[in-house]
Amino acid sequence: MKDADAAENWVRSWSASVSERAAQAQEMSRLVAALSASATSADGAVRVTVAATGVVTELRLSDRVQGWAAARIAEQIMNTMRLAQAQLAEAVADVAARTVGEGSETGRAVVASYTERFPEPPESSDDDRSRRRQDGW
Repeated sequence: MKDADAAENWVRSWSASVSERAAQAQEMSRLVAALSASATSADGAVRVTVAATGVVTELRLSDRVQGWAAARIAEQIMNTMRLAQAQLAEAVADVAARTVGEGSETGRAVVASYTERFPEPPESSDDDRSRRRQDGW
């Protein structure tokens, strides 16, 4: 009888553990889906906000861009968008650590996916990094 009781206790414990991990993964998914990130160019002329998918949800251009060539405006928008997207990987890592644990297989896989899709742009300057934010303009 001891073996049967021990097996039953093990199955209950394992089932509870699986349920808890599933709930944590679901919470991580919910929080990640709600993320957004914003970045502002070093000169403040361009501001981009992206959703958790990396898609631009808001683009603001200051009056400074009026005299710029179209190619310069496009370059600033793209660079600033990449800065905002790179923040998503950082934010996802934070969410993973708080929900499933940064060392968990699930957490590592999701963070790796975001890091691969949205790497830190190599041309980012310290000024750009200091202007990145996940809220407010």
